[in-house]
Amino acid sequence: MKSEVSGNIQEQMESASTQLRDFVISLLVIYSLLAVPLKSYLQPFMIMSVIPFGVIGSVLGHMILGIDLSALSLFGIIAAAGVVVNDSLVMVDYINRSRQSGVTMKVAVINAGCRRFRAILLTSLTTFIGLVPIMTETSMQAKMVIPMAVSLAFGVLFATAVTLVLIPCLYLMIEDIKALFQPKSTGDTAMSPTDLQPEPQS
Repeated sequence: MKSEVSGNIQEQMESASTQLRDFVISLLVIYSLLAVPLKSYLQPFMIMSVIPFGVIGSVLGHMILGIDLSALSLFGIIAAAGVVVNDSLVMVDYINRSRQSGVTMKVAVINAGCRRFRAILLTSLTTFIGLVPIMTETSMQAKMVIPMAVSLAFGVLFATAVTLVLIPCLYLMIEDIKALFQPKSTGDTAMSPTDLQPEPQS
């Protein structure tokens, strides 16, 4: 009996380490997929900054419902990490398009929060509501997947609320940091051809 328990614990530890390794690989792949179309090294980090908040939301969901974290909970956390990136990507893409059309930074960020608020909120709410039947199921068959559903549902919901505030702030912070390292103009103005003309003699 003791050997069976130790064997189960070892198997769970090996499964957790494998999931952690796969999670890191998936983060690297997500970063690569974001960096290529965005043509930026910083914006993918900004988009992926909401992933830790998805993990926090998943843990809070387990605490609220009184469910212990399990190996299946980690599967839900990994799935939530891929979903919460979409909301950030939608907002950053809108800001980039606005900037390319000549809109000022502050206006672009404000418009992104207003114009994409409904789309981001509805996407997350529909995901959460779609998982509610699984979380409230009481059958023995559903108890296996309930931790995964809780991780995904609450992770997406919590990260969405953070995304609407965090991404605009991070975007402005990154632009301010870039401005610090950009060379400033010396204030000298170029002389026009009229400035080179000789003064009329009296």
